[in-house]
Amino acid sequence: MRSSTFKIAALAAATTLTLAACGGGGESTDSGSGGEEGGSEPLTIGVKIDQPGLGVQDGDSYSGMDVDVARAVAEQLGVSEDDITFQEAPTPQRENLLTTNQVDMIFATYSITDERKEQVQFAGPYFVAGQDLLVAADSDIAGPEDLDGQILCSVTGSTSATNVQEEVPGVQLQEYGRYSECVEQLANGTIDALTTDDTILAGYAAQDQYAGQLKVVGNTFSEENYGVGLNKDSDRCEEINEILQGLWDDGTMEQIISDNLGAADYTPNADLNPPEIGGHCG
Repeated sequence: MRSSTFKIAALAAATTLTLAACGGGGESTDSGSGGEEGGSEPLTIGVKIDQPGLGVQDGDSYSGMDVDVARAVAEQLGVSEDDITFQEAPTPQRENLLTTNQVDMIFATYSITDERKEQVQFAGPYFVAGQDLLVAADSDIAGPEDLDGQILCSVTGSTSATNVQEEVPGVQLQEYGRYSECVEQLANGTIDALTTDDTILAGYAAQDQYAGQLKVVGNTFSEENYGVGLNKDSDRCEEINEILQGLWDDGTMEQIISDNLGAADYTPNADLNPPEIGGHCG
C-alpha cells in the first residue's frame, strides 16, 4: 500500500454520504437487524477506549482508526452517526459482549482466530497488522529471541501473549486488563517489554507523555487479521464484507489509516494490505 494512492476525493464523497445518512428519519428499537430503507436504527458498537490511534475515548468523543472504520461501515448500512452508541470492548470480554447481545458488532483490533470463530463470526479482515515489541528507548531487546528471562507484559485474553509464550517458554509473562497499564509499567521500568500489534504499539510510543522513552522494535513476527466481530446469528456479515472492500477500493481506508497512524510514523505492511476480505462469516 502506498501513500500516493490515497484518494482525498473519496473522503469528500464519504462526507456527503454521512450528511445524507444523518438526514434519514425513522427509529427502530431492534438493534439486531441491518439498516433498512427509509430509516436509521440504533447500533451499539464495541471499541477500545485507551489505544491511541485506534480507539480512544475523550469525554463523549471517540476517535481512532477502528472508530473511523466503524463509522464508515455504519454509514453504508444506513445508520446515522446519531444512532451509534460506542461501548468499551475490553479484550477478555469481546466474545461475551457479542454472544450476550450487549453490542451489535466490535471494531477493536479484534484478530480473527479459529478459536474465536467457534463463538462469534467475523467480517473482514479490514486490516492486517503484525505483532511486535515495545521496549525502553535504551533497551537491547531486538526481538522475541531476547526475551528469555525477561518480564513481558500483555493483556489477558490477547493472542499476543499466547504467541510469545509458545515461542519463548522462558519469558516471564505479566498480564493486565488494558494495554495502557502495560505501557505505564514499561515507562516505570517495572517490566522489560510489551507485546501486541505494531499498530497499537506505534500509537503508544507516539504519545507526548512517553516522547523519547519508548521504541517499537520494528520486527513483526505474526499476522493479525483485524475483523469485525459479530454474533453468530447476525445476517450482516457478507454485506459488511462488501462495504469493507469498497472502502479499500475507493481509497477511504488508506486515508483513515493515514489520518490516525501517520503521526506515529507507522507504515503498514504493503505485502499484507489491502487484505483478502471474506471467508469468515457463519
